[in-house]
Amino acid sequence: MDTKQYWSERYLENRTGWDLGAPSPPLQNYIDQLTNKSIKILIPGAGNSYEAEYLLNSGFTNTHVLDIANEPLTTFAERNPDFPKNQLHEADFFEFKGVYDLIIEQTFFCSFPPLPETRKTYAKKIHELLKPNGKLVGLWFDIPLTGDLEKRPFGGDKNEYLDYFSPYFETQTFEECYNSIPPRQGSELFGIFKVKK
Repeated sequence: MDTKQYWSERYLENRTGWDLGAPSPPLQNYIDQLTNKSIKILIPGAGNSYEAEYLLNSGFTNTHVLDIANEPLTTFAERNPDFPKNQLHEADFFEFKGVYDLIIEQTFFCSFPPLPETRKTYAKKIHELLKPNGKLVGLWFDIPLTGDLEKRPFGGDKNEYLDYFSPYFETQTFEECYNSIPPRQGSELFGIFKVKK
C-alpha cells in the first residue's frame, strides 16, 4: 500500500488516535505570542489541522496546510469555508516546493517509519522549505522506539532528534513540554529551531 492510500484509509476509517479535536495547547500558546499575522506558515502532514483553524480565527492570513491525503483537506475546507483554497496543498511533503517563515510540527515527524535516512531527509527538507531566518516549531514524542515499524506514533529521544536537526538549525529551546494535554504529559518535547546562518 502506498503512503497516500495508507493515510486516506486511516481517515476514512476514523483511525486517527493522534487527533486531539482541538489545537494542541503548547502550539496554541506559541501562536498566541506571534504578533506578525502576515508571516508565511506551513503545517506539513497537517491532517485535520486544528492549529491552522486556530491561526485563521486569530487573524493569520498566510497559513498553508499540507497533507498527502485528500480526506482531511476536504474536511478542513468544509469546516473552514473562509480558508483560501489555494493555501490547501495535497502533496507529498518530500516533493513539496515553497519557502516559509515558520513551519509548525505536530505529530508529523513521528508518523513515518523511524529510519535514520527518513529522519535525516525530513530535517533537510524542512531546512529547504524555510527562509534564511525561518523557524521550525513543534512537538516531538519523547517515547522509546520499540523496533516496531508499523505502530504509530514513532518516538525517539531528545539527543537523537538533535542529531538530525543540528546540521541545519540552531536550537532555541528543546525541553520537556510543561503544558501537554494530560495523556501526553511527560512524553512530549517542545522545540523551537532557527535556520543556521
